[in-house]
Amino acid sequence: MSQEKKNIGGEFGFSTRAVHAGNEVDGETGAIRRPITMANSYELPYDPSDVNWSGTTGSVYTRNGGANQRYLQDKLKTLENSQDAVVLASGVAALSGVFFAFLQSGEHAVVSDSTYIAAYRLMNELLPGKYGVETTLVDSSNPEEVLKAIRPNTKLVHIETPANPTLKVSDIKKIAEIAHNANALLSVDNTFASPFNQRPIELGADLSIESLTKYINGHGDAMGGAVFGKTELIDKIKGEAMVNLGGAISPFNAWLIMRGVVTLPLRMRQHNQSALAVAEFLSSHPKVRFVAYPGLKGDPGHETAKGQMSGFGGVMAFGLKTGHDGHNKFVSRLRIVTNAVSLGHDESLIVFLGENDERQYLYPEAFHEGFFRLSVGLEDTEDIIADLKQSLELVQ
Repeated sequence: MSQEKKNIGGEFGFSTRAVHAGNEVDGETGAIRRPITMANSYELPYDPSDVNWSGTTGSVYTRNGGANQRYLQDKLKTLENSQDAVVLASGVAALSGVFFAFLQSGEHAVVSDSTYIAAYRLMNELLPGKYGVETTLVDSSNPEEVLKAIRPNTKLVHIETPANPTLKVSDIKKIAEIAHNANALLSVDNTFASPFNQRPIELGADLSIESLTKYINGHGDAMGGAVFGKTELIDKIKGEAMVNLGGAISPFNAWLIMRGVVTLPLRMRQHNQSALAVAEFLSSHPKVRFVAYPGLKGDPGHETAKGQMSGFGGVMAFGLKTGHDGHNKFVSRLRIVTNAVSLGHDESLIVFLGENDERQYLYPEAFHEGFFRLSVGLEDTEDIIADLKQSLELVQ
């Protein structure tokens, strides 16, 4: 296979890159798919005395970077339109890798008040308590709140958009300008959008973070995380978070995700289409108390999302006009939608987040009476809606 095929990049469309980038004919067998290299160690040179045992270039030890990890990095960085990438063991490994690499004791970070629970605990509890990192949680859907929180020692602004689980939308361009004027980095958790719908690097972010476990893998059978950005930033994460903290991805998971990402464009089109239809159905139902989904015209984040996203994703939040047990009974009667955590799978997933969530005080008021997070899957749209409808009919 020619070097031109291996280096397929931005001159080709998103779907073409999803199929071909990072792939090459196997030199030994002639297979047109990258093989799984289930090896911990790689052959050393004749004289290994000059080898950097903590280096992340070349092949020495899989904790320092394995073959399948590199193939996946080559594919994904073209989809994010990023100079470089590091793939890690999970989305949380990617988050903690960014925070560990770019925050020192006594420095300050501004963080979205609506984020994945691990990001919340890392930035609100663990890093302040263990390492003296100062953090301020803000409603990043209002850039003025970000600006007001900036301090002389602010080194990182971290936002999540759309946010988990409230679906708040933050303006990446505006917040990038605020961060850079303060000589701080901007990192964006892009998991709910995926690079198909939104590419933070193109909008001014320094680092884009993806939980590969979700949409990019798309099959609910492998865990991984990735960070994208300039090589100088990514090298720091590779050296500190991957090698020294041991956040390396397994070769098998990297291979599974490499397989899954090929269909990302097809899957995201279906997720986008079905989720909008489901959100419109729910928002018009008399037993539904609220729906949060940036694709709805009345959603507070709709206009910002339209400006930076090509699609609105497959996740939404909604609450019913019923009590705690009524929400649980609703879930128990669903036949197609599965009661389980995570998102971005082929099957639709729903989870009830009750009134005692530890972050409840940070959520909009509509969320305070309990709510669902729904990840709309790849089933027929009509079947998903019919399943929700039949269960809603039994809600008291």
